[in-house]
Amino acid sequence: MRFPEPGDEALEAGHISAVYRRLADTIEPFRPANGPPPQTFWPFLAWSLAGAGKQMKIAVLASISVGITTIAGFYLIGWLIDEAQAVGPGFLTSHGWAIALLAFFYLVIWPLSLVANAAFNSVTLGPNLYALVLSRVQKHTLGQSLTFFDNDFAGRIAQKSQQTARAVTDVVLEVTNIFGNALSAAIGAAVMLAFVDWRLGVSVVLWLAAYGILMYFYIPRVRKKSKLRAARRAMVTGQIVDTITNVATVKLFAHGDAEETATNNALAGYREAGISWASTVVTFRLFIFTLAGVLPVMLIGLALWLWSVGSATAGDIAAAGLVATRLSTMTGWVSFAALGIFTNIGEIEDGIRTLTPPHAIEDAPQAIESDRVEGSISFDKVSFGYGTDRAAISDFSLEVAPGEKVALVGASGAGKSTVTSLLLRLYDVERGRVTLDGVDIRTMTQDSLRRQIATVRQETAMFNRSALENIRYGSPDKSFEDVVDAAKKAEAQEFILSLKDHRGREGYEAHLGERGVKLSGGQRQRIALARAILKDAPVLVLDEATSALDSEVEAAIQSSLETLMEGKTVLAIAHRLSTIARMDRIVVLQEGQIAETGTHDELLSSDGLYARYWKRQSGGFLYSEAAE
Repeated sequence: MRFPEPGDEALEAGHISAVYRRLADTIEPFRPANGPPPQTFWPFLAWSLAGAGKQMKIAVLASISVGITTIAGFYLIGWLIDEAQAVGPGFLTSHGWAIALLAFFYLVIWPLSLVANAAFNSVTLGPNLYALVLSRVQKHTLGQSLTFFDNDFAGRIAQKSQQTARAVTDVVLEVTNIFGNALSAAIGAAVMLAFVDWRLGVSVVLWLAAYGILMYFYIPRVRKKSKLRAARRAMVTGQIVDTITNVATVKLFAHGDAEETATNNALAGYREAGISWASTVVTFRLFIFTLAGVLPVMLIGLALWLWSVGSATAGDIAAAGLVATRLSTMTGWVSFAALGIFTNIGEIEDGIRTLTPPHAIEDAPQAIESDRVEGSISFDKVSFGYGTDRAAISDFSLEVAPGEKVALVGASGAGKSTVTSLLLRLYDVERGRVTLDGVDIRTMTQDSLRRQIATVRQETAMFNRSALENIRYGSPDKSFEDVVDAAKKAEAQEFILSLKDHRGREGYEAHLGERGVKLSGGQRQRIALARAILKDAPVLVLDEATSALDSEVEAAIQSSLETLMEGKTVLAIAHRLSTIARMDRIVVLQEGQIAETGTHDELLSSDGLYARYWKRQSGGFLYSEAAE
């Protein structure tokens, strides 16, 4: 399987200079995380950002340099005013060096500090942290069991993953600015003004204390309400994705109005949460902006009074005025940034609840990487009930020899699909054990286990990628010729060559749409069969693999299926009993246990459950109890 790479034309972002490239590459954006994600905020943040600590510290230092140079510039301006006042009209002639110093500061030093701050935030941290966090969250999510995905909306999980990665990135960027630029500017201003007169320095400190108290009171409330808003927004996403995913069903049952009502109800919840959050934010900003207005009045008024009594110079008044306007205008930015930080913290905490549950199925600490197996399968007194009191299979034992073809038959809910799911370790057995070549599958890595098994399920999974990529998913290193050969064996070649998507791509390059929506059920199953043929694993699981095929196509690929099954251990489920009549052995399940076992002829002669299923299908019934 070939996935898009950075050099692909579709992803080409244009030329990036060597300097920016080196800055960006100081962080490894896809570095694996150390273990699973913690379930509390600060440990989760450390887990997410591990590997980028040095760059974040440099970004803070770059931000501090902006705050320091800003205050230094104000001091320089005040000093120049005092010098000019002392020297008189001839100042420009006699002190040209002072003007040169001012020019050097504002044309070289100050721009360099701003550019360094922007570069570390926008080039080093921004793009890398989002990729770093999202890749780690996604890796953990992909390791979850099927139950995790069964219990949630796919769209909601995706939205939570991206929301959390974006929120972590935004928190880091805002914090580096606040604790760098703003904090250093505020402290620098207090120190500088204290040198002019201690009362100016104390005024700044008192103002900062009032600002801190206001933040302390309002920020936790914003954080709490932002968490609720994030949860309600995720519900809206889940509802919309669920409706769109099943839009055909919505139309067929004429339930557009009902779905619209459900979406509107979810939106109403989000709207109420948004109004509650916004009302708190607006009230907070009212007090913040009022406090911001207090500072210039206080500092400039005090500086003028000090000047009037001979304790300050005109330059001191100018410096105090510049500091006051700088800090008061910075107040809006800092308060907005603080709101953003704690809003994002609320979203991160909301994401943690969804995304960090431990894996229900994990590789053992010393799990083995299994090589190609012979294919003997054993179910040893296995019981499993999907976490409920009612067992899907109970005390189930079955031995399958290497190369043996075994069919599972039974009524809906008898446990057939459960058996194959446990073999694939999509769920862990609750009692007993499943072995492959005598090895408990729980001692094997999940990936190496599933590499031994090719699977075609009734619900065929298609990616919105090309037909070539969908088939090659079975074995990414196989050639195009191998893919074509597999497609021919699956009777898929003819319809693949006739494909054409909305962008004009044809044949094997045509994309199949989300979940293969542009194909019929039978076409999707033939793609899935081609994928399994290409994988060529020693064990083959066919779970209603031909259920969507019409009789003519099914007959056409029977020989291909027999070729596919040759030399392999096979577990097959089929509701059309004619497709499994030639299997080596047929196992009939009833309420999670084996009711009968034998060949087709043996089971017919015993006149039991299988014989009844067979007679009903042979008698022309369209559907039988054997269908699952």
